[in-house]
Amino acid sequence: MNELEIWWFSPLILALLVGIICPATGVLLITQRRILLANLMAHSVLPGLVLALAFELDPTIGGLISGLLGALLAERLNQSFKGREEVSMNTVLAGFTALGVLLVPLMKARVDLETILFGDLLTANSSDLIRTLIATVALALLFIIRYKDLVFIGVDPEGAGLAKRPVMQIRFITIFITALVIISAITAVGIVLVIALLCAPVLIHLDKSTSLVELIVRSSMTGLALTSGGMMLAVTVDLPPGPLIGTLCVVLLIIEKVSESIYA
Repeated sequence: MNELEIWWFSPLILALLVGIICPATGVLLITQRRILLANLMAHSVLPGLVLALAFELDPTIGGLISGLLGALLAERLNQSFKGREEVSMNTVLAGFTALGVLLVPLMKARVDLETILFGDLLTANSSDLIRTLIATVALALLFIIRYKDLVFIGVDPEGAGLAKRPVMQIRFITIFITALVIISAITAVGIVLVIALLCAPVLIHLDKSTSLVELIVRSSMTGLALTSGGMMLAVTVDLPPGPLIGTLCVVLLIIEKVSESIYA
């Protein structure tokens, strides 16, 4: 590989992988009606990232622990505020985001908040690729090993519990993998914009897919098109890839709704 090819390789592969695993994870969360949890976790990783960088540790570990703590805290509060779960989850989301921002000056950490919040795909390196590959393998194993249970929980969570299926175990595994996917996607789109990749590709196929596997495949292919297209467009017009990908997600939904109204 020449120097230009090496410079392109990591960002391109990372864009392709993130485009696949974010919508696939979004399928799980949307079918289980837990997508707000992903938004909460995306913001909850910030304190852990800042602390890890301040102590010169692996930011993946810090962000993963912080994201899991945010999710577990939200789950605990949801049990105390039955019927008002969205309120408690949004409070945790805001609190963890605020804590992360406060920790930057308190820890005197050298943190580029703009990159963490909105991503910088063109700075991707081999560590980002390895992290994303691990998330991809973990997600694939969950689908392969627990596919029938995932379908059952998505269609009838109460029935799955009564049928003695491991609902809580699968939910915890899903939370862990979601945190891993979010950490992996930070370089590409940042913790603010990752929710767009989790949701938009799934929404346009949700009512058109006849099975969970079909929804996963169609959503992932759409996410792949969004991330690769956003990256190429960013290089062409010299704009940051993360915000461009986030904007393309919104444009995709608008085009979908306009086309539905035309052909209705």
